[in-house]
Amino acid sequence: MQFDVYMNPSELSRDAYPFLVDVQSKLIAKLSTRIVIPLGKLDNFGNAALPHLTPIVEYKGEEFLLLTPQISYVPNKVLKNPVGSLSHMRSLIIASLDFAVSGI
Repeated sequence: MQFDVYMNPSELSRDAYPFLVDVQSKLIAKLSTRIVIPLGKLDNFGNAALPHLTPIVEYKGEEFLLLTPQISYVPNKVLKNPVGSLSHMRSLIIASLDFAVSGI
């Protein structure tokens, strides 16, 4: 579901990017993939913080960067059980996507 948070299924990148945020609209839920944005540990990416493009997100008591420039997709089957939601940050997430695409 849109804005649900999932554990990163990749063991290779999970240390730096522990979570993925599903940003795909339910209107295109029938696709075999989901559009996701990784959450990067602030300690690893602090110098990449750009308020509009890579906003700081607090999740489970820790600060992460929403790494919008690293937007990607994953197969539906790897996003099994959400571990939380960032739906309360919907406006911030959509604003970062708008900034990436339109610069505003």
